[in-house]
Amino acid sequence: QAQLVESGGGLVQTGGSLRLSCAASGRTFSTYYMGWFRQAPGKEREFVAAISRSGGRTFYGDSVKGRFTISRDNAKNTVYLQMNNLKPEDTAVYYCAADYSGNSPRVWTEYDYWGQGTQVTVSS
Repeated sequence: QAQLVESGGGLVQTGGSLRLSCAASGRTFSTYYMGWFRQAPGKEREFVAAISRSGGRTFYGDSVKGRFTISRDNAKNTVYLQMNNLKPEDTAVYYCAADYSGNSPRVWTEYDYWGQGTQVTVSS
């Protein structure tokens, strides 16, 4: 079982940057695909990014491609989301998640464990 704790959210102006971190407990971090999702008030949960077990494959949602970068450090049991050129529409609660199967990294229902979320607010 994995426990996930996100950090790094906050308030930033349009065009600014933030780096989210997600620390995982347990010894099996490297066996999970890791993903980031977000949810704004009144909207459905949206896929942001995912990364394979070794970090060799990454996946991005269309709305963040070219601006966000996902990475992981298996030695530190941590996954990161570097967010650049932030826009007001990026405002949401960002969730880290772990997926053991890796079959469909873009699909939130495939994920087995979730963090509590961290708020990101981008002011215009």
